Amino acid sequence: MTDQAWPWPAGAATGVGSLPGTDIAEAQRIVLGELPALPHLPELPARGPGADIVGRTAGLLVELPVELYAARWRVAPRSGRDLRRARDLLERDLDQLAEQAETYAGPVKIQVGGPFTLAAALELPIGGRLVRDPGAVRDLAGSLAEGVRGHVAAVARRLPRATVLLQLDEPSLPAVLAGRVPTESGFGTYRAVEPGVAGSLLRRVVEAAGVPVVVHCCAPDVPLDLIRNAGAVGVSLDLNLVTDLDPLGEAVDAGLGLLAGAAPTQPASDGRAPSSAQVADRVRRLWDRLGFPRRRLADQVVVTPACGLANGSPRYVRAVLAACRDAGRRLAEE
Repeated sequence: MTDQAWPWPAGAATGVGSLPGTDIAEAQRIVLGELPALPHLPELPARGPGADIVGRTAGLLVELPVELYAARWRVAPRSGRDLRRARDLLERDLDQLAEQAETYAGPVKIQVGGPFTLAAALELPIGGRLVRDPGAVRDLAGSLAEGVRGHVAAVARRLPRATVLLQLDEPSLPAVLAGRVPTESGFGTYRAVEPGVAGSLLRRVVEAAGVPVVVHCCAPDVPLDLIRNAGAVGVSLDLNLVTDLDPLGEAVDAGLGLLAGAAPTQPASDGRAPSSAQVADRVRRLWDRLGFPRRRLADQVVVTPACGLANGSPRYVRAVLAACRDAGRRLAEE
């Protein structure tokens, strides 16, 4: 796989998605300044409902309106102010990205929630999570596919010289596949979604995007084969949660890119951020344990924090993003 073309430059680093605060202009400046090789569109959940990953993605759904009810998102009969707020926030974010990155000519990453994380979070009008209804899950995947197609096109229009990389956030995917999504009472769980069905619906969203797609899953037991067979070019995961190296080694060997979550989302007990040398060493050790030649590392691997940084201080966020950036450069120079 050494001659494979990757949708990111060698030695790249990027963020997972979320950052602290409510100022999208400042968040975008930080990302463009600290992650010049692969910037991402920041998410600021501190702004409230509609800025969270579920509400933000629900705003993209086509002919499937949602609303807030008792602080939860549920399917609604028609669009209302909750949905308008989510869409307005995202529109503002895209305008800010276009303003600050108007002449940017490299890859840029955007993030949306994946179909199964949405299915595990959204509620049906009659009660219960959407994941309980196989037909509703299919409809959701189709609606999300159409929404993702339009979202990617909107980003491409605003940044005509850039190339788009889409990240599907699927932290709930392992729980959905294992039948571990709890019911409202907390005493039961919803029936597992069959891997074949899940793979088919995930592929539907991946293909609709029309651009390279990576799947982010900050949970144990990431279904690497399913993600690769769905057409994703890469997987984003927390290296601390990788307990079995064999599946990851097989997926990487088969050509799956790795967005390696190697930097902690919170500072150490002494308050310090990791150094770029420490982050690079974390990635290097994993790669060596997988048994792959070092010459492939900087091409196939992107350095990232372990997960989102919404709970970090602004100072720590800058430091950890800079450490990831410089770690990627270190790995590319070896």
